[in-house]
Amino acid sequence: MKAWSTNFSLSTKGFSDVIDLTPQVESWLATTAVRDGTLTLFVHGSTAGITTIEHESGAIADLKGAIERMAPQGITYAHDDRWGDGNGFAHVRAALLGPSLSIPLVNGSLALGTWQQIVVVDFDNRPRRREIIAQLIGE
Repeated sequence: MKAWSTNFSLSTKGFSDVIDLTPQVESWLATTAVRDGTLTLFVHGSTAGITTIEHESGAIADLKGAIERMAPQGITYAHDDRWGDGNGFAHVRAALLGPSLSIPLVNGSLALGTWQQIVVVDFDNRPRRREIIAQLIGE
């Protein structure tokens, strides 16, 4: 077993901006020559998350709508009362989605479904530069 690591940088718009990371990840994986293993992705920061979804406008709109219903932007959050930065909703949303994702690598390919892409969701209330750490363990 060996391990490979890299970072991906993204510029986001905030407010539930959804970015497809799949092409960048697949491109990097091709440089490792690993056939079988586990890929872990982790997004830095407490106002962004990472998951998989079909990256098409309807599914993205549905995801954003569900997130808005679970952690609405227009209500009072104790975080905002303490820090005054207005992004309490972003912290809650990111905690619900989670900062990391693990995907099996089988015969040199990510074990994703046909319509399944890796996405980073930035919930903050302003544009951000996001760093995603990728670590591959395999052979």
